[in-house]
Amino acid sequence: MNLRMRIRQEPEVNLTSLIDVVLLLLIFFMVSTSFVKESEIKIQLPQATENAPATEDQPVEITITADGRFLVNGQALLSSQRDGLQRALEKVAGDNRSQGLTIRADANTPHQNVVTAMDVVGSMGFVNISIATTKSAD
Repeated sequence: MNLRMRIRQEPEVNLTSLIDVVLLLLIFFMVSTSFVKESEIKIQLPQATENAPATEDQPVEITITADGRFLVNGQALLSSQRDGLQRALEKVAGDNRSQGLTIRADANTPHQNVVTAMDVVGSMGFVNISIATTKSAD
């Protein structure tokens, strides 16, 4: 009969390879994450069934927020009236009326504000006007 007690040694876990795998996964997810450009003003664009063809240069952009404020190329206007918008467009566009102009209006903005912007742009002589939309889910 063997009455000696054997001393069992605890198994040793090597954490080095586990740490390496975790760091590699972390780096992989950081690199593969898509970065979204956040804008200062949140607007919800109306939806359309077709995408408009993209043009190369659209330097002038009128943004209309849900509460009816106008922004020209991201700069808020002091006056959300017709004359304030016209002065801002003259300052940005100068005499070049052939360049592209995009109107980005929130889906919940009053329709009158969009009509006012289109009226000002049309009376100034812009011919290449587009309205920004998002593609509908269906």
